[in-house]
Amino acid sequence: MSWSLERDDGTVTEWERSDGYATVRLRERSAGGFVVRLDVMEQATDESAYERERFDDRDAAEERATAWREKRDLDG
Repeated sequence: MSWSLERDDGTVTEWERSDGYATVRLRERSAGGFVVRLDVMEQATDESAYERERFDDRDAAEERATAWREKRDLDG
């Protein structure tokens, strides 16, 4: 299943998996840095999960967001 960009407003960027049961969110923190969050619901066909990581720079945060989407892509 593919991922689509659902929100990108300069502060929050969020992708949703096509089955609707998983999201990856990248958020800029007001105190500086970035947080990336993976949320896979219990109803998903793959294992549910919730992970959150903090990064100092956006490039590293985007790399993590991409890695989580690739790992949780059900087409692959």
